[in-house]
Amino acid sequence: MSKLLTVLLACFVFTTAQLQADDDWSATGHRVVGKIAYKYLKPATKRKIKKLLNNQSLDFVSTYADDIKSDKRYDEFYTWHFINIPLESDYETSEKNPKGDLVTGINHCISVIKDKNAKLEDKAFYLKLLIHFIGDLHQPMHVGLLEDKGGNDFKLKWFYDDTNLHAVWDRELIDSYGMSYTELADNADVLNKNQVKTIEEGSVIDWVNDTHKLTREVYAHVKPGENLRYNYSYDNFETVRSQLHKAGIRLAKVLNNIF
Repeated sequence: MSKLLTVLLACFVFTTAQLQADDDWSATGHRVVGKIAYKYLKPATKRKIKKLLNNQSLDFVSTYADDIKSDKRYDEFYTWHFINIPLESDYETSEKNPKGDLVTGINHCISVIKDKNAKLEDKAFYLKLLIHFIGDLHQPMHVGLLEDKGGNDFKLKWFYDDTNLHAVWDRELIDSYGMSYTELADNADVLNKNQVKTIEEGSVIDWVNDTHKLTREVYAHVKPGENLRYNYSYDNFETVRSQLHKAGIRLAKVLNNIF
């Protein structure tokens, strides 16, 4: 009986991990964002974050918002991972989710962290969520269509294996490249000050609309049931790298402004 329970528990853990991995940037992607962001933090910001996170790094806590999804106590934060926007619309003109979305989630996190009366444990909690949500904001299928659940119901194949469009952009394009998050972060493109400034410009809503332009392109270049292979990876991996880089730079900007 004990052996059976062990096997069932292992299967449960594996299945839960797989379900969580299907929900947004892979753990690798989020850690890339955290590590890149750290490079752009001001010294004072680094010190304050280090203290608040009890010496844990941005990349280490970047997956926290996904880790807690299996705990029903945190169900209220589920809709903060995404936004549903029709392809012809933008954030301002689209119907809003009454339970909240990425924008409202990010803004709430910022308000708590900046609140002088908030408890330190609450500030740390919402900082972890914020780090994750800024990453989510740059995954194009997190600004996808309501009718296919951000590409989760857009069925296709990845090298002949059944999957969906959301999962391809969450993890397949990253993980199939075979590099660790530190390797990907360390090999991010070198940008000059003007390029960084251009990426930093705008508000959270502007960044959502920027990602949504990419969302339109993603939907336009795939067909349901299509078998995506090397060509798709070749055509889109640089876009993934660019989005992760943008997310890291913009996360750093938000954190520098807060602290």
